[in-house]
Amino acid sequence: MFEAKHQDQQVLNVEVGKNNPNNLEPFWMPFTPNRRFKKNPKLIVSAKDMHYTSIDGRKILDGSAGLWCVNAGHCRPRIVEAVKNQVEEMDYTALFQFGHPKAFTLASKLTEMLPHDIDNVFYTNSGSEAVDTALKIALAYHNAKGDSKRYRLIGRSRGYHGVGFGGMSVGGMVANRKQFTNHLPGVDHLQHTHIPELNAFSAGQPENGGVEKANSLIDLIALHDASTIAAVIVEPVACSTGVLVPPVGYLERLREICSENGILLIFDEVICGFGRLGTAFASDKFNVIPDIMTMAKGITNATVPMGAVGTHKNIYDTLMNGPEHLVELFHGYTYSGHPLACAASLATLEEYESENVFERAKSIEKKFENSAHSLKGLKNVIDIRNIGLVAGIELATREDGLTKRAYDVFDFCFKEGLMVRFTGETICVSPPLIVNEDEIDQMFSIISESILSVK
Repeated sequence: MFEAKHQDQQVLNVEVGKNNPNNLEPFWMPFTPNRRFKKNPKLIVSAKDMHYTSIDGRKILDGSAGLWCVNAGHCRPRIVEAVKNQVEEMDYTALFQFGHPKAFTLASKLTEMLPHDIDNVFYTNSGSEAVDTALKIALAYHNAKGDSKRYRLIGRSRGYHGVGFGGMSVGGMVANRKQFTNHLPGVDHLQHTHIPELNAFSAGQPENGGVEKANSLIDLIALHDASTIAAVIVEPVACSTGVLVPPVGYLERLREICSENGILLIFDEVICGFGRLGTAFASDKFNVIPDIMTMAKGITNATVPMGAVGTHKNIYDTLMNGPEHLVELFHGYTYSGHPLACAASLATLEEYESENVFERAKSIEKKFENSAHSLKGLKNVIDIRNIGLVAGIELATREDGLTKRAYDVFDFCFKEGLMVRFTGETICVSPPLIVNEDEIDQMFSIISESILSVK
């Protein structure tokens, strides 16, 4: 019965073996044009350190850290061994009314890394869940203070905060919003920070417009009144929309306005956290401390799915009221603080520290910056943006449609042995933080060749 069901559907044209699917059709792929992919699939079968191996046996240099997440490189023995040991010891226990030691140990280690006064950690399973959790904690905090009229949430145009209804609603990437019409009520958006006419080809933080862009929050306060606004959420660096680096003074001004008006400031550090900017978190890079932080991706080096929310101690303390036998926050997930995720994260943090991963990233970021900006002047390159070990190379839109040139460059890179990402017309480069100078040269050489080769 099952063989007949799929007998006329897309079949992969490779030798069928242990790891080779003979039918691509049943899997509905995420954030992928399924029909195009299944006509020309890019299948990965193994990974080690800085490289993937494709199904046809080619080595592919990882220029995107998987999905902005494999910060320490692939299949690191310390992390692999920790997960293997944990699954043999205990595969699962609930964290509703129970606990396991690694969940508490990890929270302590994370708060040692987090900025001053971010003293409590709530576990989730992804960045999307971390964002929805952060928004709920913000609302719960104001309710606990008797300030329930603060219900509005402010995101930012071109922001990305995952795919839950909360994250989608405060997010500002049009394609992620327009297909789903039932957003959360009471949400508004700041202006985005992109000013190409003033800041194109900036190396690091752009110099112009930061305070002015942040002051768009004042306009929203004037419109809605501060007494109705619970929280503002931004990515310190907006990576998924094409690497928009905050102009000088922008984050500082946002912090100032939020503090003056009793509004919680949430930093979405799902991508920026764990060394991407050469520091533990973007908060450290920019010396701006939020009230709430979301984390994921690099928290486990992507070995096991995990996310987390860090909160200021005052938020936690405010909710620790009422009778002790009652739940303080009616929220959580079956897999919050999963034992395998905690084991992976503890080993990942040890890997970062013992291998000086963040320091290595910082030491090589100037080389990375210079290599990215070496593409200036190539045909169809209209902007380059970078900070830390992340860069966006924006291309001119081709007459035959948005994203088509970027996709062709992405596809050419893969054929030449390099994995990158693209969003809109921007090629995004964010390698594992263990990348060396020769690999940086190889990455940008392939990207240059691809841009020159594509129509």
